[in-house]
Amino acid sequence: MQRYSIIVAKLAVFTSLVAVATMVLSIYVPATRGYFNLGETMIYFTALTMGPGIAAFAGGVGSMLADLALGYYYYAPATLLIKAAEGALVGYLIKKVPKKGGWQLAVASYTLVAGYFVLILLIGITLFVGEVEVSILPVGGGAQSFIFTIMPYSWIGLAAAAVATPIYFIVKEKGYEGWLILSLLLGGLLMVSGYFVYEQFFLGVYALAEIPVNLGQSIIGTAIAIPLYKAFRKLYRTA
Repeated sequence: MQRYSIIVAKLAVFTSLVAVATMVLSIYVPATRGYFNLGETMIYFTALTMGPGIAAFAGGVGSMLADLALGYYYYAPATLLIKAAEGALVGYLIKKVPKKGGWQLAVASYTLVAGYFVLILLIGITLFVGEVEVSILPVGGGAQSFIFTIMPYSWIGLAAAAVATPIYFIVKEKGYEGWLILSLLLGGLLMVSGYFVYEQFFLGVYALAEIPVNLGQSIIGTAIAIPLYKAFRKLYRTA
């Protein structure tokens, strides 16, 4: 009974963390009627600390509740499945750390990061050049829109900045850290692919426009979740 109560408490806490992280900052994407958010930070953190089961529940339910609360109800069914699968995959992969990392792991990590860089760069230059409108919808409403002028060459810097943190961790912390990054970014690719299929075939929107947004969510989630996890692990060991 006590074990069951602990599991329920963990589900409640981490589901709430995912929901709050998703809602605390939302940037509307007009082309797909979706939004950029920070939900991946807590989905990945949950997967790193709690494993695939709790990460799947918290990721799916927490993200779905955020969609409903922010008015993106048409994304809620897909979000439940996609974010649950993302949390489960990341939680599963991080438990399968190779006993020998070596150059194969480094090559795989660098290749995946390079893929992120190329996708962000190509789609950004193709779709988001010139005047781009960004709508920020904080919790409680009161959306504000800003118009930016983005030059083609700006995407080189933006793409480089996006992958800088994952590269830093791969270079500084080899082996285990490289596997963490690989696991999180693979989960991100699953999320990107899932939303692309849903938007393209079910919502009928221009799904390609959402790819750099979702890739950015995955990269930022990775950049925040890994240091947060390392700090949590350090505190847990000293407690």
